[in-house]
Amino acid sequence: MSTLVVNGKVVTATAVLESDILIEDGRIAAIAENIGRESVARDEIIDASGCYVMPGGVDVHTHCNLQVGSEKVSDGFYHASLAAAHGGTTSIVEHPGFGPEGCDLNYQVDLYRREASGEMLVDYGFHGVLQHVDEKTPAAIQDLMDQGISSAKVYLTYAGRLDDEEIIRVLKACHAAGTLTAFHAENHAIISSLTASLRKTARLSDPGNHPRSRPDYAEAEAVGRLIALARAAGNVPIYIVHLSTAAGLEVVRAARKEGFPVHVETCPQYLCLTESCYEEREDGRGLQYIMAPPLRREEDCEALWEGLADGSIDVVATDHCSFSFAQKYKRGKEDIFAAPGGIPGIETRIPILFSEGVLKNRIDLNRFVQLVATTPARIMGLPGKGEIAVGNDADLLILNPETKQTISAATLHQHVDYSPFAGMTVTGWPATVLLRGEILLCDGEVSAPAGTGRFISRTATIPT
Repeated sequence: MSTLVVNGKVVTATAVLESDILIEDGRIAAIAENIGRESVARDEIIDASGCYVMPGGVDVHTHCNLQVGSEKVSDGFYHASLAAAHGGTTSIVEHPGFGPEGCDLNYQVDLYRREASGEMLVDYGFHGVLQHVDEKTPAAIQDLMDQGISSAKVYLTYAGRLDDEEIIRVLKACHAAGTLTAFHAENHAIISSLTASLRKTARLSDPGNHPRSRPDYAEAEAVGRLIALARAAGNVPIYIVHLSTAAGLEVVRAARKEGFPVHVETCPQYLCLTESCYEEREDGRGLQYIMAPPLRREEDCEALWEGLADGSIDVVATDHCSFSFAQKYKRGKEDIFAAPGGIPGIETRIPILFSEGVLKNRIDLNRFVQLVATTPARIMGLPGKGEIAVGNDADLLILNPETKQTISAATLHQHVDYSPFAGMTVTGWPATVLLRGEILLCDGEVSAPAGTGRFISRTATIPT
């Protein structure tokens, strides 16, 4: 079956084209002006007049199915992927949470694959999660790679964190397997010490103590240490998730000037929200913004925008993690350090970055496409994704740059009782979304059934 997308402005990572796109058997067959319509049925022609035609979004940092202790996020794979589709994202890479103590590396991946099967509306892959290291770890990493899971995450904080010697061992094993190591970069000792002090001296119900317990230097130190460890492992490429500070960005820039291969993502919350969100209010809504790392200062937001524009930051992902406000309030109203962390954002990533980035002249259209689709697909090894090119999957986002929408939990499709961006009016919203040539979203409605999304067997990541 053939489909033709006409009259839109095709935006790639490098060009803006006045072109049509011909789709055959789920893949892009041709990109050219005035492709003949005689061979395409009239009902298979999609008119993109007044819109940008872009590659479907690729979000490489989600927690759609996370459980921490007795608390589980409120959406799960189906509702998170429904929200992703409404937000113009056609592929995600999910970070599983920690498994039982001592479990093997496959345990969480196998669990998540079973739970995602038959639920997902968008295509999906997984990261491995490393929570201990032993003599079996190198073979386990290679086994994940053989299954199409070409990245693994390491934490420098939380119970499943690794120490420096373990990190070097992991880096060497991942490099040998062609796997990229991703890191949550915060210094655990700094956080623990400051949290203990705040518990003795501060009001535990005040959300403002959250950023005080996780300062910018905790992130900057961790980023710098990881770069040093990766150098010791043989200049192994690394990927830093959710960078939030100007201080951390300066460490990255310094390493890149010396030619070190460090790759970096940030998230819309660190571009558009500040620590003022933690101001104490009677309704407790400052708890909505409990996340790690926390929101920062306005100066950090501006520095991160500059990093997006100059190429110091490669990717905008979400760290989507939809513990509800009800869950946060129940556990955190008397002790903010007990509130489950994370915010929802899978549906609003692309509209916010377009509205706040492109329309405010912070980034151009091509950089936008690089950040939300092309570069994350390349770094994380998603074959056929993130780029409008002949032979690739026909994952397309048709974005209407004139559509205005005020963000509200009531109108979003994330299965959660709040949005951290509520009240923000954005311009530019998905009109139509195609996944492998099939219409996933049209006129605000998703008609595809659960299970439409397929597991992505990922290839070796960025050149090493």
